[in-house]
Amino acid sequence: MVRERGYGEDKRGQVITMKENLSRFFEPNSVAVIGASATRGKPGQGVVRNILDNGYGGKSYLVNPKGGKILGMPVHSSISNLPEGIDQAIILLPAKLTVQAVRECVAKGIKTFVLAAGGFSEVNREGEKLQRELIDIIAETGIRVIGPNTSGHISTPHNFTSSFYPLGKIPRGNISYINQTGNLATHTMRYITTGENFSVARVVGLGNRVDIDESEVLEYYAEDSETKAIFMYLESFKNPRRFMKIASEVTRFKPVIFLKGGSTTAGAQAAVAHTGALASDERIVDGFLKQAGVTRIYKYSHLFLAAKALSCMPLPKGNRVSFLAPSGAMLVVLSDLCRQRWGLEIPAIEEATLQHLQEMSPPFIRIRNPVDIWPAVSIHGVENGYREAIEALMKDPNVDAVVPILMLADETGVPPLDFLVDLAHSYPEKLLYVTFSAEKKHMETAKAFLEPRGVPTFPLIEEPFEVISILNRCRKAMERSD
Repeated sequence: MVRERGYGEDKRGQVITMKENLSRFFEPNSVAVIGASATRGKPGQGVVRNILDNGYGGKSYLVNPKGGKILGMPVHSSISNLPEGIDQAIILLPAKLTVQAVRECVAKGIKTFVLAAGGFSEVNREGEKLQRELIDIIAETGIRVIGPNTSGHISTPHNFTSSFYPLGKIPRGNISYINQTGNLATHTMRYITTGENFSVARVVGLGNRVDIDESEVLEYYAEDSETKAIFMYLESFKNPRRFMKIASEVTRFKPVIFLKGGSTTAGAQAAVAHTGALASDERIVDGFLKQAGVTRIYKYSHLFLAAKALSCMPLPKGNRVSFLAPSGAMLVVLSDLCRQRWGLEIPAIEEATLQHLQEMSPPFIRIRNPVDIWPAVSIHGVENGYREAIEALMKDPNVDAVVPILMLADETGVPPLDFLVDLAHSYPEKLLYVTFSAEKKHMETAKAFLEPRGVPTFPLIEEPFEVISILNRCRKAMERSD
């Protein structure tokens, strides 16, 4: 487990831990918004709205040369009018004005900064010069900086965000993100909280990483009791050796799931334009991540689909799956994919389980794993058929995860789905992931019912198996003996 590492000393010579070093970002008692705006839709108003919507309990100070009020809050006309010692400054000014604003904030005793502006090293030589000035200020003063070129960060345990995107109230969760992109603190986060029914503990958009980088945030999350699992998107590593050292330790007790951008020539060129990142050789990256115990993913959607599953259920205890489908074609295709692509086993189920399922089915059906469920459903009804079969499989010691494919349509019946919630709660050591077929409106209704009650759902039938495969790799990484 990551311990309270020393990360420097304060004025009294006492060791400062990683958690203490970043606490002003995640638990600020006061914040200044430099570039606050009275114009709806501008970033300077978006930050203020998010601070208010999330019920931030600290003191907020707004700065705009026009003064007056914004959203009912008084506005200071200059940084020099601010009180001393504010914990954090969020600066939403153009790149050319950001550097001077940082200097003025430092003079007021502010020590942590979130710098939103783009226009630094990712664009041109003038931007590179501005970024070097920022780096010099950091070296001279010891301030801490997220960004520049960031959409901000989120800390739901403290009811706080520096994001300027309209997020509304962000529910408190147990998943944390580290990203070189900003969209996990903006539009993707809006989708997660409205479309996937789970939420986050912390999110950091690193941007150009003039100071704080992925390794430092990873170490903070390791010590963070609010964080159950860590998801990352990076285009390059700022300090690969340090990342390897920290990740190798963190991944023994917390899952770390990683999406790498810039793995092709086109992607690498986009990464340079995005954050000025230089991509690494893919073979080296793959080996590097495996050695560190980090689980690599290759789809952007898995950043939130796997997170949704982990937010409410444990890692699988193994790779043995059973699934129930209303279609023989689904049984065949998914069986092939489980074995050929996802590294999942479809085990033989115990004789008692087999006999129970056979008794539920017409005599012309030969039951095995996976289960052709529709003949049993046609006799016992959708609710009773699925419930009896799922419970038999959940009880089976040869099965680690059960995936029912529910066929929901007006004509065939749409039962109350409480039984799935009950089964998930009755067998908490097993995974129960639900996917669907048939009528779209009923799939959406089922998702809206099940997910807030702790049962993850997936609209496409391959997705739950992909997620089980990812999380099984996490488990194996955490259990490694090297």
